[in-house]
Amino acid sequence: MAIQQNRNVEIEKTNVEKRSEPSLVAATFIRYAAYIVIFFGALYFLVRYVFPLFR
Repeated sequence: MAIQQNRNVEIEKTNVEKRSEPSLVAATFIRYAAYIVIFFGALYFLVRYVFPLFR
């Protein structure tokens, strides 16, 4: 006895669109630029003022 299975399969398609908002990109750039400036400022402070104390 063969059992026939009727399958009702619904396929859901989703479309993903990549949106780049210029204001969000600019804010991210400013944030990382500030991180870099702070990093090099701290590095400059260490080299200029802290390291000479150990001579």
